[in-house]
Amino acid sequence: MQAFDAELTQRIIFGENTIEKLGEVAKALGGNRVFIVTDPGIQKVGILARACAALKSEKITVHTFVDVAPNPTTQHVEDAVAVAKANAPIDLIIGLGGGSAMDCAKGANFLLTNGGRMENYWGVNKATQPMLPSIGIPTTIGTGSEAQSFALIAQAETHIKMACGDTKAKFGTVILDPTLTETLPKAVAAATGIDAIAHAIESFVSTKRNPMSIMFSKHAWQLLNANFERGLESKNSDARSKMLFGAYLAGLAIENSMLGAAHACANPLTARYGITHGVAVALMLPHVIRFNSTVAEASYHDLQPKGNLADRVVELKNVAELPNTLRACSVKHAITPTEIPTLAKEAAAQWTAQFNPRPLEIQDFMRLYEAAY
Repeated sequence: MQAFDAELTQRIIFGENTIEKLGEVAKALGGNRVFIVTDPGIQKVGILARACAALKSEKITVHTFVDVAPNPTTQHVEDAVAVAKANAPIDLIIGLGGGSAMDCAKGANFLLTNGGRMENYWGVNKATQPMLPSIGIPTTIGTGSEAQSFALIAQAETHIKMACGDTKAKFGTVILDPTLTETLPKAVAAATGIDAIAHAIESFVSTKRNPMSIMFSKHAWQLLNANFERGLESKNSDARSKMLFGAYLAGLAIENSMLGAAHACANPLTARYGITHGVAVALMLPHVIRFNSTVAEASYHDLQPKGNLADRVVELKNVAELPNTLRACSVKHAITPTEIPTLAKEAAAQWTAQFNPRPLEIQDFMRLYEAAY
């Protein structure tokens, strides 16, 4: 059996209304002055109020930063840190929301404990000082950030995404409460759910895959594939519960392996044109699967024994009413074929590109974008 080194160091609390345990969980971690990082939507639908009520029931002081935006930048992290410092001392950080809120919370943890700028932590394990205990509470059914030690933070000026990873930044406790997904709109459920599906598929064939990550990827795919369509319905608590757990398992698969070309292609689309991350990944995933099939067909067949995996992804996208071409996307401005070489060059420079099962050159990325155009 292949040797591997797995990170499995989290406490997972799963079930309906487990958000109500947040106070006792925070208290057990030594939390007396807690800092929550979230976004305006989470505040608007009342989820932040539920979290604060649970904390205050244990007489814990709560401070919040609610201005996280999709694809958080270094500016969002610095703004969060400023709020935390104004209410010092802080002894525990909570990331509450989608991947953006959880990534911003991790980023704030880096700067509060180790100082400097996010650029100082671009890479792996560059924090030299201990970090604050932290709790991750996802409210979407897809990002998997709660399972990972990486914060994806974009540079405010260039919008280049930096993967800042450190085992100390990983949430020590994760609360998976399906009731927090009830207010998730169908469009958000579709974009985050298909992203989780991509996590399961790409990690399953990554060059860094191992017996542990393969187990997580496959179980994640089985849960996500079977429940994606029903999970688009806000009132289907059973399906969303399984999607939430599947997304967590897919996040664990990434943490113990890596992603591939679909994510490498997606990042420039988000940075340049504002295409939602999950939508961008979904656009590229079927084309990447077909490209990889020359070397990964057996693995893809293992996931989808009956039928073709790329066709199944397209079927799921159509159910979710996700666009199938770049031209069909609503973006900041229309993408033209002349921009494809620039996109290809940027995709080739993405960190995840090097773990794709079939190596790619810039010309290969150009062909992928042309196929999606």
